[in-house]
Amino acid sequence: MKFLALLLSLTLPAAATNVVFIMADDLGYMDTGFNNPETFYETPNLNAFAKESMRFTNGYAACPVCSPTRSSILTGQYPARTRNTDYFGGPNEFQELPEDPSDPESGNFENIKNRPVLPAAYLGRLAASHTTLAEAFKAKGYATISAGKWHLGPKGSWPEDHGFDVNIAGTQGGGPYGGKKYFSPYGNPNLPDGPAGEHLPDRLATEVSKFIVAHKDQPFFVYLPFFSVHTPLMGRKDLVEKYQAKHDKLGLKPAFSPEPPRKNRTVQEHVIYAAMVDAMDQAVGKVLKTLDDTGLAKDTIVIFFSDNGGLSTSEGSPTSNLPYRAGKGWMYEGGIREPLVVRWPGTVKPGSTCDVPVTSTDFYPTLLEACGLPLDPAQHKDGTSFMDLLKDPTAKHTRAPLFWHYPHWGNQGGIPSSAVRDGDWKLIRFYWKKGTELYNLAADPGELHDLAAGNPAKVAELNTKLDAFLKDTDALLPIPNPKAAKNFEKW
Repeated sequence: MKFLALLLSLTLPAAATNVVFIMADDLGYMDTGFNNPETFYETPNLNAFAKESMRFTNGYAACPVCSPTRSSILTGQYPARTRNTDYFGGPNEFQELPEDPSDPESGNFENIKNRPVLPAAYLGRLAASHTTLAEAFKAKGYATISAGKWHLGPKGSWPEDHGFDVNIAGTQGGGPYGGKKYFSPYGNPNLPDGPAGEHLPDRLATEVSKFIVAHKDQPFFVYLPFFSVHTPLMGRKDLVEKYQAKHDKLGLKPAFSPEPPRKNRTVQEHVIYAAMVDAMDQAVGKVLKTLDDTGLAKDTIVIFFSDNGGLSTSEGSPTSNLPYRAGKGWMYEGGIREPLVVRWPGTVKPGSTCDVPVTSTDFYPTLLEACGLPLDPAQHKDGTSFMDLLKDPTAKHTRAPLFWHYPHWGNQGGIPSSAVRDGDWKLIRFYWKKGTELYNLAADPGELHDLAAGNPAKVAELNTKLDAFLKDTDALLPIPNPKAAKNFEKW
């Protein structure tokens, strides 16, 4: 009998590895309990998940706003290369997407035309020529689903056009702006309404859970990009009341510090935002429970990530990213450093921590390698697999420096800029007013002390690397505006 069992183990194919990629929207690094035990928000499901996983302390989004990061995850390429450098719907000379007055993120084109530099044009759709993660998985027999925010182009460039068998709620919109927004009826063409008052994050978790159960005998790639915790700021009544009581008991008050031309929130105390974080955490818990109940957890890689930093300088400024500077829309750490946790039973050591920097382009090669699937050399341009780190967080990981390119005026006050991180050093090149800034993140994670003036050699070295990146990706740059308003707001 032992010989027969051994023979079967040698002849039967190994179980395929499933992938569940969960992404929050606008969730800051310091908004989760596993990164910040002092956070005002409660994330018990994510905290428990982190104890079973590897936590990355230097996980980065490829851009401080949403659409570019989403593009980088699905393509493994930097937004500068794919031309997806701004949130889709923002000011754009290409005019790939019309301005949608119902979308609070829609850019003010007339205002932008008065700025000292004009932002670079960008492609407002995910190009059909890319082999996305979903297409790579689908080609090898995986069932695929996207459930949640898409924001990667108009109809014709929705999830079903990029390798997803199922599209739940994905449209060109950057938030849940139809119907009753976060509550049913949703007014979303790709999400049938549920019972009146049904909550969107729970509904998305339910849809994903159904998909997992239906495909438990087939490998699957689940992409669950929550709308939460993006504006509009709306919470379940019971959770709002819960955090209002907590807020009052702690005696919390809002506080801000200058981050010209805006103010930056320095205290986490926003009751509605807390309710939104909590509800998303509960939705994550529902999906994780489904994996446990079906016995699939042991064969599934689960990733939790966020698309950009927490919103701290605009649109209600609902969270604080301290000690990291600024937030969404800014090239400082508060805008690009993200919560990142990876669970992979049998490979990842539970409760482990990795301090090596990784970025969102890296998910593409990592996940395909983890699942034993081939990489298309024509598609694989920028990401570096971090499989070695998943096996050993202290491994000598070799990769190029990390780069960012956001040649746009952020809705949140940020200036068009590019950046590079190499080791502990980070250089930011602003395309107006502020020039070049240099920080040592090991000594100064809050980017309070600009070291550029005293380190000309390091500035020159990083500028050379940044120039090479911009040339390699054929990045589009902002241009001086000869018709700029003379009285443009001063920093």
